[in-house]
Amino acid sequence: MPFFGGLLSLPSFVEQFPRIDTVSTTGSKESENARIEGTVVALYTVGCMFGALSCFKLGDKFGRLRTIAIGCTFIIIGSILLSTSFSLGQLIVGRLDLGLGFGAISATVPWIDLGFYFTDTSVSWRFPLAFPIVFALIILAFLPFLPDSPRWLVKKGRIEEARAVMAILEDVDENSPTVEEDIVKMQYSLEEMGKGSFKELLSNKEDRLLNRTLLPMFATFSQQINGIGVIGFYTTTIFEQFIGLSPTIARILSGSIYIWQLLCCFVTFWTVDRIGRRKLMMFGVVGMGACASIIAGAVSNAENSETCAMVAAVFVFLFAAFFGIGALGINYLYGTEVAPLAFRVPIYALSTTTLWIFNFLVVEVTPVGFANIGYKYYIVFACTNLLLLLPIIYFFLPETQQRSLEDMDTVFREAKNPFDVVKVSRHMKKIPASALGASKDRGIGRNGRIWDDEKLNEQKLENV
Repeated sequence: MPFFGGLLSLPSFVEQFPRIDTVSTTGSKESENARIEGTVVALYTVGCMFGALSCFKLGDKFGRLRTIAIGCTFIIIGSILLSTSFSLGQLIVGRLDLGLGFGAISATVPWIDLGFYFTDTSVSWRFPLAFPIVFALIILAFLPFLPDSPRWLVKKGRIEEARAVMAILEDVDENSPTVEEDIVKMQYSLEEMGKGSFKELLSNKEDRLLNRTLLPMFATFSQQINGIGVIGFYTTTIFEQFIGLSPTIARILSGSIYIWQLLCCFVTFWTVDRIGRRKLMMFGVVGMGACASIIAGAVSNAENSETCAMVAAVFVFLFAAFFGIGALGINYLYGTEVAPLAFRVPIYALSTTTLWIFNFLVVEVTPVGFANIGYKYYIVFACTNLLLLLPIIYFFLPETQQRSLEDMDTVFREAKNPFDVVKVSRHMKKIPASALGASKDRGIGRNGRIWDDEKLNEQKLENV
């Protein structure tokens, strides 16, 4: 987790693990330790990757709640291993195990780092490494009160339970037409797609499953390759070593940046269904690309200019803001909105695995990148955002705003090729849920069509 970066420069930590000490070493020894440090930090993401891959089987077999409970158990075990480490080997095993579980703790634990920074003993890093147990226990305590996913319940044939959950979500009676329409749409999608196998994900026939697999994978790929991993795992190092701030101020800012990022997410909350996913994602990558360019320029002269150091610190926060608005939540959301129902779990497992693969890549090479090219490392992410991510989002990612999974089925079936998906999505009239159950009344058969008079755009509807 990002809080680990706040411990790497603690005196008691580097004393316990001298092989990852990059604070008091120089030259070839610093480069060697930087490589080991990058691997130790990045191994957490390897655990996350295998944890995500396990959802291929666990996700549909046990359901979402039991899978979360298993993840929390791994978090507890990993945190115990980390906080009781006396050797580099145990630290590595703990990082891997924690990654298998993964907890939402990044916004809080940096402040724990700061609180224990003033302690000279090993408690200064052991307590922060044990603290994720608290979050895992809280999650486990609330799981019995949470309902299962209604789509998973439908897939398992537990229709009455799914109807009860949908009634709660819609705040209507279980026998209302709204709930019935939702259940029909879910059953329809499952029947159309079949049971869903990994082999079918490589097919790009009528349902364009390969296309719909690659888009969520790109969404999570873009979330990591934009440079947030550098900010997340090495915030304290950036403020302390590259911008030249004091250790205390560096840790205060490291804690603040996650609170700031969390607050910026509320902008997305209010705009995502008004502006749309595509525009926010493009806004995010343009902003992050610009910030990375300015950070590179400011850091290059931070040692000689206090103004440059402050500019660099400000734009690190702005980078986090653009990430919070245009990438933090939207990329996860987007993947769930383009994946067909029957293949949702394997596609989401692949997309999450992609996230951790590239998170590992970025975190692994970052210490070496900083050690060898310094501030120029930020230029890499400026180019990645502006020259790679922005064009792909613009040309290949269709808008999913206010569209159901069944609406997106139609979008991809209508598209002739990957370049056509955005165009079809832009001009397609939103399909009402009742259309699936009213094909005879409206004259829509297996090869029937609905016409958008304004755009002169045909849309096929499959009959239930």
